Amino acid sequence: MLKYIISICLLFVFVDGFSQEQKKDTLINAKKDSTVYKTNYGLRLGVDISKPILAQFNSSYSGFEIVGDYRINKNFYVAAEIGFEEETTAEDYTNSTAKGNYIRLGFNFNAYQNWLDMNNEIILGFRYGFSLFEQTLNSYTPNVSNANNITDITSGNYFPSNINTTPVTETGLNAHWSEVVVGFRTETFKNFFLTFTGSYKILMSVKDQENFKTLYAPGFNRIFESNTGFGFNYTITYLIPFKKK
Repeated sequence: MLKYIISICLLFVFVDGFSQEQKKDTLINAKKDSTVYKTNYGLRLGVDISKPILAQFNSSYSGFEIVGDYRINKNFYVAAEIGFEEETTAEDYTNSTAKGNYIRLGFNFNAYQNWLDMNNEIILGFRYGFSLFEQTLNSYTPNVSNANNITDITSGNYFPSNINTTPVTETGLNAHWSEVVVGFRTETFKNFFLTFTGSYKILMSVKDQENFKTLYAPGFNRIFESNTGFGFNYTITYLIPFKKK
C-alpha cells in the first residue's frame, strides 16, 4: 500500500513539474510572438536609370529624372518626380523636337504585406503631371493640293512639294495630365531600393504650337490621338531614415 502511495505522490510531482515547464515555455513564446519589428520612416531619394540607358540606344532622345517619396504611415507614401527630357519625333511629313521640364506629384500605396523586418512593396499610385516646354518644327512638307505639284506627263513621275527646312520654334508650351501607377519595389541592401513602375497617362490639356499639334510632351511621352500615353521607370533610391515605427 505504501508503494502505491509513494508512486501516486511521485506522479503528482512529475505532473506539477511538467505543468510549470509548459507555463514557462508559453510565457517565452508569448514574449517572442509579441516582439514588434519596427521599420524606417524617412525621405527616399534616387534617380531613374532607364532614361540615360535609353539615350545610349536612341540618339533622338535625352533625359534625366530625380525621384523621391516620404512615408506617412505603414502603407502610404507621398511621391514626386522631377525631370528634363528632349525628344525628336520623325513623321512622314514632319520632324519636330520637344524639350523642357516636368514635375509629377501624387501618392503611392503599398499593397504588399511584409514579413517580419522586410521592406518591399507592391505599388499602386496616382500622379498629377505638369510640363513646361518648347517645341521646334525642324522640317516639314507643305500640305498642298495636287494642282500645285508637278507631274511629268510623259513619264508619269510625280514631284512633290519641296521640304521646308527652316526651323520654327515656339516657347511657353505646357501640358497637364493624370496617371495611374503600378509597380514593384524591393530592398536590395540596407536602405537601398530597386523599383520598376509602369503608368497609364490621360492628357487633360495641352497648349500646341501654332499650326502644329504637339506630338511629344516631356514627362508625358508620346501623345496619341486618344490623348493617352504610357511610361515606365526603373529607379535606384536610398532611404534617409528619420525615425522608426
